[in-house]
Amino acid sequence: MSVREEKTAQQQKREPGAGLSNSAVRENGSAAGDVRSSRAVCRVCSRLFREPKLLPCLHTFCADCIRQLETFSAPGAGGGRSRAGAEGPGRGQVPLTVLCPECDSEVDLPSSGVDGLTTDHLALDEVLMETLLMERSVLCDLCSESDAGKRCEVCCLNLCDFCSQAHRRQKRTSSHSIHSLEDLKSQGRLSRPVLCSLHPGQELRLFCEPCDLAVCLECAAVFHRDHQCSPTHDVINQHGDCIRELVSGSLRPRLSRLEEAMRRVEISKEALKIRTDSLASEIRAYARSYASAVEAHCCSLLRTLEELKIQRRNQLNLQSVQLQQALSDARGGVDFAERLLTCGSEAEILSAKGVTTRRLMSLLECGYDPHPATVGIDNGSSMYFLPQESAGQVDGFPVVGVLYAKTVDPSKCTIQGEGLQQGVVSERDEFTLVCKDSAGEPMGKGGDPVLVSIVHKDRKDCVVETTIVDNNDGSYAVSYTPMEPGSYSVWVCVKAQHVKGSPFVLTVKREFQHHRGIFHCCSFCSSGGAKEARCGCIGTMPGGFQGCGHGHKGHPGKPHWSCCGSVVEGSECVRSLGLASLRGHVRTVEL
Repeated sequence: MSVREEKTAQQQKREPGAGLSNSAVRENGSAAGDVRSSRAVCRVCSRLFREPKLLPCLHTFCADCIRQLETFSAPGAGGGRSRAGAEGPGRGQVPLTVLCPECDSEVDLPSSGVDGLTTDHLALDEVLMETLLMERSVLCDLCSESDAGKRCEVCCLNLCDFCSQAHRRQKRTSSHSIHSLEDLKSQGRLSRPVLCSLHPGQELRLFCEPCDLAVCLECAAVFHRDHQCSPTHDVINQHGDCIRELVSGSLRPRLSRLEEAMRRVEISKEALKIRTDSLASEIRAYARSYASAVEAHCCSLLRTLEELKIQRRNQLNLQSVQLQQALSDARGGVDFAERLLTCGSEAEILSAKGVTTRRLMSLLECGYDPHPATVGIDNGSSMYFLPQESAGQVDGFPVVGVLYAKTVDPSKCTIQGEGLQQGVVSERDEFTLVCKDSAGEPMGKGGDPVLVSIVHKDRKDCVVETTIVDNNDGSYAVSYTPMEPGSYSVWVCVKAQHVKGSPFVLTVKREFQHHRGIFHCCSFCSSGGAKEARCGCIGTMPGGFQGCGHGHKGHPGKPHWSCCGSVVEGSECVRSLGLASLRGHVRTVEL
């Protein structure tokens, strides 16, 4: 076979779905019921991936499946429902958004539509591996006559023995790595090159730093001529370590906390059930000693208890759903990032680096990270049965026995005091949290889990330490002392839920620095001609005078403060702020 014929065959095989025989392509379109790896199957169409695209939430689907999803945009911005396959938004339009079929996250499509999404090359590798495992025999990609027994890793061609020998004899392909198909199947994964979408047959061997994009040699020469393009093997460690640090340093510990929180919620749900069942037995035992009126009162108490049980169980279920979603999002991001770092080639890692890093950063900044002290502690211990309390009359008969189940409702809690809106640097501020039940009545007792977090909006490492004092009457005194000016975000949570209005915005200002000198024309005039009088400005006088004088060197030419030299009478003292000259001076007012 000539070199030209082999080149033509290679180009044909490097089209989308490269490395798959004709029968494999047909199999790819059929149901994937006998597929061994679920990572090769689209969750929407339940078939082997066809042109897999990676959504910003790191979930992969066929391009055609994404095009069939209903899209929507923000209300009032020309929003409406359409298909993701429709023409992308024009200039000035809001980008279309779809719901991920896997995690129900709202993800924005790029301006170029579905084609602009990142291709999941790891999924293509899985499809190629599954195809080889499902097919008993594969035809040679060059002669299409004999069964292929080997594969060229460079050309991604399946070769029979004759074509394999011819492939080795040609000077251009003699150095290519050829392996047995059986060996590749036993390894469980095939390595396939990542090809340029603009220049078929060209591998992505370079990485453009300004564009943050993996490119081929022709793209680098044409579109990135003036950019810094480095070989992928030179930059893979730098960008791979960035993803690895996000996973191992931050998200992996969060997974442990989310799993622990889930475990505690399940334990609390079981404890709540045990507690309510125990109270139900206690109530029934007490009510059996009464007549029909007491029996009716018993049924009333049980109905109330059941309503409380459902209410609190729903609250725990809500926490469980939130934690499950956060756990699913974090695990999905971590699993994909670890699989990308473990199984992906250099080009594959760099190709998906952008979307992966953005998703991991989004999980770190916006993901739900529960505090261990505020999750899953509602086990029913706040409910009590008071058998000696009067419960009024039932059918004219006095009955006793009251079910006390007053529980705090975070949406009804209020904040008192001005310390939550404004603060001053280095000054102690405080406010009061008043906990109330679902009826808006004060709790009258303490012991509720309260969490207050004050974090600088621009400097996430600037956290203000807070002190919470339980007044044991349903109110909590919160005090803090900010050390840096700026805008802060204040989280006030009860039972791991925000109170009404949380998070709040706290503005911290610097303390006003008053002047310690006098507002004078010069030190010579204000001191009556004293030579030892000094001034905060840079003016000097001859004749042994240490201060400033009219018309002499350095005089501001207008009245100014003797302590710092400021020419604005109502200004702050810049010397107190550390912005003035360190030159010593004597306050002329004392002279």
